[in-house]
Amino acid sequence: MLSKNFPFRRALLLFLALCLSRAPHAGAQQQTPPADARPDTGDEVVRVNTELVQTDVIVLDKGGKFVDGLKLENFDLRVNGKPQPISFFERVTAGSVNEDAQLAAARGGSVRPTTVGNTPATAAAKPLDRGRHVLFFVDDIHLSAGSLARTRSLLLRFIDEQMGQNDQAVITTASSQLGFLQQLTDDRRVLRAAASRLKPREVNVRDFQRPAMSELQALAVDQNDPNVLNYFIEAVLRENPVFGNQQSARSQAETQVRQRATQLVQTSTSAATNTLYSLRNMLRSLAPLPGRKIVYLISDGFPVEMRRSDMGETLRRVTDAAARAGVVVYTLDARGLTADVSGVPDASSDAAPDPSGQLFAGAINETTARQEPLRLIAEDTGGRALLNTNALTDALARAFKETSVYYLLAWRPESGDGRSSKFQRIEVSVRDRADVSVHVQRGYFTTPPPEPARGKEAKREKDSKEKDAKEKDSTAAGKAQNKELMAALHSLYPKAALPTSLALNYFNLPPRGMVLTTSIQVDLGASAPPPVAATPDAKAQPEQVEVVGALYDERGELKNAFQRSLTVTPNAVAPLSATPAASDSNSVIVSTHLPITPGIYQVRIAARDPRSGRTGSAAQWIEIPDIGKGKLAMSSVFLGEHTNKEIVPAKDATPQEAALPVVITVDRRLARTSRLRFFTYIYNAARASDGSPDIALQVQVFRDDQPVITSPLRKLGTEGTTDFTSLPYAAELPLASLASGSYALQITTIDRVSKTTVMQRAKFMVE
Repeated sequence: MLSKNFPFRRALLLFLALCLSRAPHAGAQQQTPPADARPDTGDEVVRVNTELVQTDVIVLDKGGKFVDGLKLENFDLRVNGKPQPISFFERVTAGSVNEDAQLAAARGGSVRPTTVGNTPATAAAKPLDRGRHVLFFVDDIHLSAGSLARTRSLLLRFIDEQMGQNDQAVITTASSQLGFLQQLTDDRRVLRAAASRLKPREVNVRDFQRPAMSELQALAVDQNDPNVLNYFIEAVLRENPVFGNQQSARSQAETQVRQRATQLVQTSTSAATNTLYSLRNMLRSLAPLPGRKIVYLISDGFPVEMRRSDMGETLRRVTDAAARAGVVVYTLDARGLTADVSGVPDASSDAAPDPSGQLFAGAINETTARQEPLRLIAEDTGGRALLNTNALTDALARAFKETSVYYLLAWRPESGDGRSSKFQRIEVSVRDRADVSVHVQRGYFTTPPPEPARGKEAKREKDSKEKDAKEKDSTAAGKAQNKELMAALHSLYPKAALPTSLALNYFNLPPRGMVLTTSIQVDLGASAPPPVAATPDAKAQPEQVEVVGALYDERGELKNAFQRSLTVTPNAVAPLSATPAASDSNSVIVSTHLPITPGIYQVRIAARDPRSGRTGSAAQWIEIPDIGKGKLAMSSVFLGEHTNKEIVPAKDATPQEAALPVVITVDRRLARTSRLRFFTYIYNAARASDGSPDIALQVQVFRDDQPVITSPLRKLGTEGTTDFTSLPYAAELPLASLASGSYALQITTIDRVSKTTVMQRAKFMVE
């Protein structure tokens, strides 16, 4: 496809070598590794406050379809049983551009303006086509090995078949066994790695005495069920016959049975509490994310003793956390279709016989009991419990469809003591429609109640962790000379007050090997206060921006780090190919280059403007292939922008040959009046019988996973090339035919000699 390939390859290598040798912006300091990244939820954006409360409502017909066309007057809202006037009502499409603005309006405010270059924008339009936030909470504490295998298969199918182009997802567990991989991302490779590393961590609540007492039977004994209690007392007496005082022997047997039951109940309750606290903490962490979030709780279920006041309180805390974060929870029983288990011993068990039917008379249906908390959590958070089905993937798809549209209600709570922690119960119904079901978050605390006191050992562990964290933060802050900068680096979600963009690219550069290029763009914006000049004729003084970054492997181990102070000259073109839009504002671009080995990595960066105190951050995952294995591979797709003076006609919207990109874009926000330029390298192409490779390429552009541009399959020209270990390919694409929105550029490389294929994608936005 490319003529004169060899000179072009030399030009690309020269360009990249210059990037590697180019010194960073003035003011670079010695590298200083920051502390390990730790989650920081930052400023929570909650849906519950003293002035206005908002909640999501899904109305479904008997067929499970969303009931559209309802109006405010169709709804009846009650709080603690009292009718409540609705202050705001609107139909919302989840993951849409307008969702943020609608949610802000429901809170009685507006979306805070932001700036992109010199062009004002709103948070609702940045980024475009935002997509959904989908979160999987895997209750590995209550998952058998077989259920975990089914869960892993379910997650992989979602990643490969149901996850949208603009969706972000996370897989987290009750035991936190996935560690650093438990982060929200749109990178399918990271999610696949997380799913594949799930291992059984089930807490076995088992009685090793004879006859064995099940978890449900222990609960029955703890609740003084006479039939179950008598069964085990008589079984103990049969196993240990006594002569003499029968009353004393029975009393001793009862004490033994109750002790066994108490121990089992404590283990069971502890496991259930750990799951619920982990779920609640995960829900709380989601509050800063915009829009409505879907959480899928996957579990085998677990029995809970609802007569215990602390267990009911724990479940209410889960409901409150979901309401404050705008989360709806769907629960899935990973066991699938299960038969009713009554707890009655059968021929395969080592239980004693039950000729009098005492166990049957006091039996608790195990399946129903284990599913009860799943049902309660789903109903109280506005979701649904997906139980007794082997078609878990289909159930997941139905849940996506059900939650794609919802009604948003807001109301003003009654005035009262703002310090009260009373739980407010919400009821919503549709007037004169008995044929529909209404799913709504059923309550919240006016003020979140204080945390319950934990055991001494747990308190000592918590105090120790907090002390270690403070010491690490203190050391890191001393090195970075700014706690706010480090807090932004450790933030669980990106900080947006200071627009900060990150672009990661890798390529092979002999003899150095694989190199990772980290490009950072910080935009102070036209609204930033200009530096004051000493005299009217004096030039504006440059500004300083503090930047810190860290490279972690998939286990969360710090592999490299840097810290710099960058100089931003107002209205001056920043080095390393700043875009024209960026050059019109106070912005800076800097790149660092590190040798890298194969594997999955994450780069986290943070920036701070000392004048305003604003911080920004970004994080991105990248997978480095092992080209040493000799398999077909590609470098990253480098994206650039070539500005046109005139809009290119839509009919020319096909990839064309291009020279070396002169502008490398970091934020990947491109004007429709420009051309997208891109290039990549192809490694380890096989040789045909004549000694030359036979590589075919296809370029596609996707929006919402649908191709909007597809080029014909074309052969890569290699005339004049003598080194086939690294084949360059470059082209450009006019953007005039594309509407504003988020896109993905995909390059598919086919080696027709080895019959292998490799693909790379790069996302960008058209404005």
